Amino acid sequence: MAQSLFITLKKTQPDCQIDVLAPSWSFSLLERMPEVAKAIAMPLSHGQFGLLGRIKLGKTLRVGGYDQAIVLPNSWKSALIPYFADIPVRTGYIGEWRWGLLNDARKLDKTLLSMTVQRFVALGLPNSALLPPEYPIPGLDINQDQKNAVIEKFNLSLSEKILALCPGAEYGSAKRWPASYYAEVARHKIKQDWQVWLFGSDKDKAVAEQINREVSGACVDFTGRTSLAEAVDLLSLVNTVVTNDSGLMHVAAALDKKIIALYGSSDPNFTPPLNTKAHLISLNLDCSPCFKRECPLNHTRCLIDINPEQVINVI
Repeated sequence: MAQSLFITLKKTQPDCQIDVLAPSWSFSLLERMPEVAKAIAMPLSHGQFGLLGRIKLGKTLRVGGYDQAIVLPNSWKSALIPYFADIPVRTGYIGEWRWGLLNDARKLDKTLLSMTVQRFVALGLPNSALLPPEYPIPGLDINQDQKNAVIEKFNLSLSEKILALCPGAEYGSAKRWPASYYAEVARHKIKQDWQVWLFGSDKDKAVAEQINREVSGACVDFTGRTSLAEAVDLLSLVNTVVTNDSGLMHVAAALDKKIIALYGSSDPNFTPPLNTKAHLISLNLDCSPCFKRECPLNHTRCLIDINPEQVINVI
């Protein structure tokens, strides 16, 4: 979603150089964003305060001669690095009372900027800009050499019909459609001569193995076998993606894939896949979105009541 901000900056300031301070795991995504000149590793993990580390990192960034820093997180500590980097314009939302650390502090109107991507893009525009802003659609660049590399590494024989299933969700079970439902979708498409590929991290191996067991091992299981870069390049080869609300959903959207996105405890209006081909399925129950990791009512009907036939029909 931050790429929509980068695209906006390049449209309004074509000669600007955009460097991104981010966790090193995200570099393979940033490398596939043509707007980004350089990625800089954020050495501190999420939730780690590390005051001395932030001061030191800020001082090392002074040599960059940056004109502006745009701070996307709302935490107080996230505004420390650009402050100690002596960057003259430091833009972000007021958040945790960041007056002083930010000198271009914006007040966030959550009713006006209801989507995360709108909030990001607005920070790249003048404070006087009309809101909510239009936001460009993200797009990752994958070249043929990157595609060929994963085809060769995993010894793939491609077909015209490849379905990707992304059954994981880092946040918790209240965002995960049942594995047996994914298996039913896989079984149906395999009978129609589709290839079905499973994607996810090491944490998703168990659910992927369950899906594959239920279809007698007919899926190609990439969970835990790929780097993020390889997962991105592999997703660029598929036709359609069925996915929970997850990071891979947003990757698939930025690859301009046909997506069926399944929403349970989260809000499809807040962080939807930014892709005109995406089809969102949410039952809009009275109890959702609750934004909980586990269903507080112990039934997870928001996902269980989305039946596989609905998804198969959309495909």
